[in-house]
Amino acid sequence: MLLAVFFFFITLGNVHTEIYNIERFANATETIRSPITIENEQETQRKTRETVQSVEDRFNISEEITEERLSYTNEVFEAISKLEEENPNPEENNEDATRVPLTSQEKVQRLKQILSDEITEELSDSVLSSLVNMPQAQREKGKEVLLEALKATFETGVRTESLASARSNAKEIIAYSSLNEDITKVLSELANFAVVENSIYDAESTSEARKNAASSVEPVMIRAGEVIVREGQTITNEVYEEMKLVGLLNNERNIYPIIGLGFLVILLSCFVAYEMNWVTKKFHADKRKIASIVLISVIVVSLMKIVSLYTTQSNQLFFVVPVATGVLLIKQLIHERSAIVLSVIYATLGSIIFNYQIPGSLNIEAGIYFLLSQLAAIIFLMNVKDRLAILKAGAGMSIVNIVTLLSFVFLSFEKYAIGDIFIQTAYGIGAAFLSAVLTIGLLPFFETVLGILSDIKLLQLSSPNQPLLKKLLTEAPGTYHHSIMVANLSETACEAIGANGLLARVGAYYHDMGKTVRPHYFIENQLAIKNPHDVISPKQSAEIIISHPYDGAEMLQKYRIPKEIIDIASQHHGTTLLKYFYYKEKDKNKDVKESDYRYPGPKPQTKEAAIICICDSVEAAVRSLKEPTEEKIEEIVASIIRDRMTDGQLDESPLTLQDLNLVQRTICDTLKGIFHSRIQYPMKEAK
Repeated sequence: MLLAVFFFFITLGNVHTEIYNIERFANATETIRSPITIENEQETQRKTRETVQSVEDRFNISEEITEERLSYTNEVFEAISKLEEENPNPEENNEDATRVPLTSQEKVQRLKQILSDEITEELSDSVLSSLVNMPQAQREKGKEVLLEALKATFETGVRTESLASARSNAKEIIAYSSLNEDITKVLSELANFAVVENSIYDAESTSEARKNAASSVEPVMIRAGEVIVREGQTITNEVYEEMKLVGLLNNERNIYPIIGLGFLVILLSCFVAYEMNWVTKKFHADKRKIASIVLISVIVVSLMKIVSLYTTQSNQLFFVVPVATGVLLIKQLIHERSAIVLSVIYATLGSIIFNYQIPGSLNIEAGIYFLLSQLAAIIFLMNVKDRLAILKAGAGMSIVNIVTLLSFVFLSFEKYAIGDIFIQTAYGIGAAFLSAVLTIGLLPFFETVLGILSDIKLLQLSSPNQPLLKKLLTEAPGTYHHSIMVANLSETACEAIGANGLLARVGAYYHDMGKTVRPHYFIENQLAIKNPHDVISPKQSAEIIISHPYDGAEMLQKYRIPKEIIDIASQHHGTTLLKYFYYKEKDKNKDVKESDYRYPGPKPQTKEAAIICICDSVEAAVRSLKEPTEEKIEEIVASIIRDRMTDGQLDESPLTLQDLNLVQRTICDTLKGIFHSRIQYPMKEAK
């Protein structure tokens, strides 16, 4: 719940738009950008209207009208030719000179009888008379010129509004011919008759063209991040309407991004809660590890938020964010799976935080970069032996960061300068090594303040130079050797069932630290000395033996050893019975209480403590064998595990029967390897 509230308020500014109290025709006090992408419907309609109005009317040229007017023209000249054939000139044809030729008026009347009514109604007698009296050669030449002028005029189409200009164009073509003025005048009159409208308005084509034009108009969009008005510019009516459209003048639009953010934060927090629950059940984690998840999440998200305040679209500083710090810490302090889950959550939050305060948008580039960088950190942080492993992981991260950045460059349509590429590459390298350095710096804080045990801390505790281990080696060397053997067995068994092998090994190193208080009372340290238990009562011996787990726990606590190791030391005997001293006392005193010869506990609470409890007894028992064989080893291991189960020592540990079966086989295999048969080398005989 705390994380949900934190995530919500730290990302609220990225989805909540600022509201401006501004008036028309005032000057903008700052550059205002659109917070959303939306269509300006009013501007789209205006643009569509202008586009439709610009579409010209569509006309179809009627071939029928064209052919009709040309046929009328041909008819006039053909009728005149036919009339001349019927009434030839006697002088020209050498016929009877006494025949009286037709007068001009008679020819016109005769011509009107054979011409179509449309022609006779529109052509005057003077035009027909001029054509009839025109020499045949000139008439034929005039016919050719007239038909060419008419065809050229009709081809371009003649509309009602252009009829006068079409007739004028035809007349100009005739006027520029080589014919004399009298003939061109007659032909112009004839062209005036022949040229009519042949281009007819097509309503259907015009409507279709306007529809196509309207559909081709792209919607006028106001893009998220687009500048609506710059600082100092006047808030015109158009600008004011755009600000109103994108929701910069009222809070009405702000509620929806907030609701969406709330849903997303709840979803992400549910994933975190599920992972916390899994960690608690899987590793019996306490509040310290849960607190570390919360604290690491706060640190990582806060780092992203701080950098986002200085990030612009031209200066992409999110490439330098050490976002991998969180997963590096979580992998070491908790578990690799938790690191992977939280890497996805941090990447998602990063895509919101670096959206340049544009509600409704996510910076996918930042999200992908953060995710790949974190996954690289998880993968490259392997075989942690010291803090140098974190720096090695940083080197691997830097390679992945560089490749990711270059892929963004090559996928982009924009052209990047070489200098920009080098700068972004430097950002990627810087982010990787900043993550490594911050991890190294923060790790001791979590180890010390929250008391969380990391692999690096365990490796430090396993060093032979550790003061307590030096004390154990010098004061109780037998116990030291015993602890090393128990550590080998415990680590192998834990790794076989998926428990923390490193924790088991280090816990085994320190589990018998209490024996350094009275080292000679423990048989492994009794080298060439008399057993002190032979001269004291069984009850006193039991009290000395029983006290060593708790003396060790107290000593470990004094040296500020992590709680997990202290728990192993205090739990590794559980509430088992000191059978040897119990039965020794029982031989003398029948009323002896069994509880006086049992360890007070607690019983092992974790898999690691339970396995050390088993391996501790197994190692001591096998070491006591004079001739260990595979059969004897298997029998002893099985009997000890069976005894621990029947005595209820494993009841409070999370070990299952399947785990115990696998532990038994693993311990047997390890011991067989240690106590394998050796060749008996022959002794050299003395001469």
